[in-house]
Parts: sequence; structure tokens; C-alpha cells
Amino acid sequence: MNLNEIPKIKHTSSNNFFLLAGPCAIEGEDMALRIAEKVIAITETLEIPYIFKGSFKKANRSRIDSFTGIGDEKALKILQKVSNTFDVPTVTDIHEISDAAMAAEYVDVLQIPAFLVRQTDLVVAAAKTNKVVNLKKGQFMSPEAMKHAVQKVKDAGNEKVWITDRGTMFGYQDMIVDFRGIPTMRQYAPTVLDVTHSLQQPNQTVGVTGGRPDMIETIARAGIVNNVDGLFIETHFDPANAKSDGANMLHLDNLEKLLTNLITIRKVVNSL
Repeated sequence: MNLNEIPKIKHTSSNNFFLLAGPCAIEGEDMALRIAEKVIAITETLEIPYIFKGSFKKANRSRIDSFTGIGDEKALKILQKVSNTFDVPTVTDIHEISDAAMAAEYVDVLQIPAFLVRQTDLVVAAAKTNKVVNLKKGQFMSPEAMKHAVQKVKDAGNEKVWITDRGTMFGYQDMIVDFRGIPTMRQYAPTVLDVTHSLQQPNQTVGVTGGRPDMIETIARAGIVNNVDGLFIETHFDPANAKSDGANMLHLDNLEKLLTNLITIRKVVNSL
């Protein structure tokens, strides 16, 4: 697909990677607008095509008492307000067939979570909205298997699809990125590297997922060197107190330096 098919996307001729970034979950309007404003200021300066990311609800949590959201419509309206306020496209993940049409009224890209990417009815429902569909590669799936998920979207009449790698299970409590999969998946669709989820440490005995945010730049650099089309980074101004995935999120204060370094690497890669 062509990035220019995404409404409000900017800097598509800059030859940079594109970026999906924002908080894990929409916790409220003020936090969403605050994060969006900061990321947009950075991506405007660096000429990075940018899509604001935020989950309107979190359906996949380790414990029943974990935060799941502030209310579906309330969170979706906040995503819409971010888009209208800053003239930026938005992406959110869906978990049920009924979510597809509802979320499509508010956002520009529908994301299929990694654990659900084999769910045919959900993938087809997202495709039929004619929104861009972001397919998260299942932690349990080979890169080669993702061609079938992509084909489901296309068979439903939608060519606007890309793949996001978010790491592969390595034992019970760790993830690993197999960079051999990037050129494989790029044969099927543009490919994004989800840097922060790739650094999760799931299945902790306390029921709260851990992470390795100290490795964010290491993984992101490797992705750029291996020609990923885009990066996915969850970021927050207070990760320690974020209501979801704080253990592996990037502190917002560190985003500009990271992206500046990655653009420098991208220029070198583009020159080869």
C-alpha cells in the first residue's frame, strides 16, 4: 500500500521510516493530547510520517483487575479529538467483530492484536471497513505464515494492509526479534517493527508483564538497519505510573534523541 492513502499523513516524500507512536491505552483526554503534541512537534521537525497510536480499550490483560479502559466511546472520541486538533491520522486496536465498524467511525487505521491475527472473522471485518489494516504478527507465528493473514485482508477487497512484527516467544517469559523475518514479511506487505512490545517479558508470576526498555534503541537501530518500513513505539511522560504496559514503554523525554539517531542511521542505509 501507499502511505498517501492514509488521511492526514505528512512527510511521505521524506524517505524516512513512518512512525506509529503514543500511549498504550487512552487514559484520558489531557494525557492523550499532551503526548500527541510532543510527538507531533518532534516528527514535524524530523519530517517523519506519523500516526498517533492509542488503544481505546485493553481486552487482553493478565489479571481481571487490570485497567481495561475509560469507556469505549469516550476513548474513541479522544482519539478523534487528537486527529482533529493536530491534523494527524490515528490507529487503535480492535478485539471483537463489532469493534471494527465502531472504531472505523473515529480512526484511520485498525490494528489487529497479535493474539487475534488468526481470527478470520475479525480480520475480514476490519478489512471491510476499507480502513488501513495493521496486522500484528502473532508471537506464535512464523514470518511466512503472515502471508495468509495479509491475503485475508486482500480477499475481502482491501489492499490497504501492512504487517507489524512484535517479537516471538522465547521460552515462557521473554520475547526475541528474529530479524530474518523482516525481508520475508516485506514480500507480502510493508512491515513495521514494534520496538516496545518486542521487549516485553510476559507471564510474570505477579500477573503484570515486565519489560526491557533499556533495549529500545538497540532493537530500533537493528530494525532500521534491516530496512523496516515503519516503527511502532509506545511512549508516555510517566511510564512508571501508566495504566498499561508501563514496564516496556519509552519515556517521552527520550523520544527525540532516539528518532534523531535512527534518522541518521536511515540516511546511511538509504545511501548503500
